[in-house]
Amino acid sequence: MSGYALAFTLVFVAITVFLSLRQKLGLEKEIVIGTMRAAVQLLLIGYVLHFVFDMNHPVFIAAIIFMMIGTASWNAGARAKQLPKIRSRIAAAILCTEVVTMSVLLGLGIIEATPQLIIPVSGIIIGSSMIVAGLFLNAMRRELESSRGEMEALLSLGATPRQSIQAAIKRSVRSSMIPTIDGMKTIGLVQLPGMMTGMIAAGADPVEAVRYQILIAFVLTSAAAITAMILGRISYSLWFTKEGLLRGMEKQQ
Repeated sequence: MSGYALAFTLVFVAITVFLSLRQKLGLEKEIVIGTMRAAVQLLLIGYVLHFVFDMNHPVFIAAIIFMMIGTASWNAGARAKQLPKIRSRIAAAILCTEVVTMSVLLGLGIIEATPQLIIPVSGIIIGSSMIVAGLFLNAMRRELESSRGEMEALLSLGATPRQSIQAAIKRSVRSSMIPTIDGMKTIGLVQLPGMMTGMIAAGADPVEAVRYQILIAFVLTSAAAITAMILGRISYSLWFTKEGLLRGMEKQQ
């Protein structure tokens, strides 16, 4: 794509701003800022990846992956900023997901150990894990609002914090995985995913593009399950105070 053609894509941004103004949504500033950030970030990462691909050194590959994990953890953690150390728990869950999935992909020879494959696939895995983590935290907040009485009753009857919150965690894990599972059910019928579309646009054989997309679909499903379950397991204690009370309960007593 030429720079001239790329500049014309701003027409889509202009349409979005116009509709926001017309409907008085008040999103114009956010749209402009988001557009500028997206353009700058993508251009910068393009040059960075060009350098990393040329160097082909494990240190640079690891640095890119850890940067992705750090950014993803920070963004997902914004869903529950009131929880202490939640971002470190998210980072641990995403890191475990990345290690497990990439170990399988490389260990079984499913993908080659090249930065051109490791970094893009890792980005897809980490990005999906970030979304799942955010969905999980949102679901947990709703669970604590709707099921607080049930949890308090269990605590008062002698249940441990983990026992009192276990049902809420299971429902939240399930809720955070549903979008990924639904997406897998409709892939190829309702949508042509980004990797497949990009490969076809670049001139790759459609069948080969489909094979890679099937790989990504299966990996994302596994990544969603691993992230949600690990995060639920290592973060449940953060919803309680040091005294073993649900956060917010101490204000009611």
